[in-house]
Amino acid sequence: MTSNGFKLEARSTGDGSFSLFSPEFGEAFHSSRGALTEAREKFVEPAGLERFPPGSSLRVLDVCLGTGCNTAALLEACGSHQLTLQWWGLELDQEPLAQALASPAFCAQWQPGTVARLQELCSGEGMLWGDARERVQPLVEQLKGQFDLVLMDAFSPSRCPQLWSVEFLGALGALLRPEGKLLTYCSAAAIRQALRLAGLELAAIEAPCGLQQHKQDWSGGTAASPSPVARGPRLRPLSAMEEEHLLTNAAEPYRDPGFSLDRKTILQRRQQAQARAMQEGNVEGTSAWRRRWGLTGNHQ
Repeated sequence: MTSNGFKLEARSTGDGSFSLFSPEFGEAFHSSRGALTEAREKFVEPAGLERFPPGSSLRVLDVCLGTGCNTAALLEACGSHQLTLQWWGLELDQEPLAQALASPAFCAQWQPGTVARLQELCSGEGMLWGDARERVQPLVEQLKGQFDLVLMDAFSPSRCPQLWSVEFLGALGALLRPEGKLLTYCSAAAIRQALRLAGLELAAIEAPCGLQQHKQDWSGGTAASPSPVARGPRLRPLSAMEEEHLLTNAAEPYRDPGFSLDRKTILQRRQQAQARAMQEGNVEGTSAWRRRWGLTGNHQ
């Protein structure tokens, strides 16, 4: 049972790995294709661990730790590359991790020692429980410009806009080294625009099935960095279609000045800003963009 009284539901995903569903947010913690598959395809592989010499120590922040799947997958990949982690985690709710660690299915999907290492990290000083907006600010003050990787895996922007605002993403961007990467499953125009407003360069994480096969799956996520993001494992430049997406009303970012607004207020203010931009003729409607590129579904 979470702190808000909602019982998380255990799920087995497409690759057989453990996940959870949140009735509170109405969303699963991971893609139905597989929690472990998602962790590897959208976070571990785009991280480009091969660029770090063996013996290197990586500074990593896992935003919205959840079940710990992304960190566990990164731990195993770092082991194979002879890398070590200096790790921090941000998470509001302790229940997802506790439920995962108590699950035989979750524990069985990892190499020997991985779960113990995950537990060690999450019980250490780097695990910052509470509102991520509050916990990230001292981290920026202490370690600005020193992180190699930020793994951003919050619930979707419409469900949790507080963690996708220009201000919060700007704080995450400020943590990155010049060649550091922020990685997220999200390819929404509002989020990419916010990352650009934070001064970061963008690249797309390739979709598993590829744009040429299924247009609705045109992107698997976003990578952002203070420096231009080189092509690499699962990374490619934004396409012309994606660049045009950032000129539509969908690219109006979420804003949370002072890290103090609630979900409803953030969403309402964004809707008002979108309406003003359309009335003034400053942006194109997203539906027109979708028709021009032959897109279906609701990929925002």
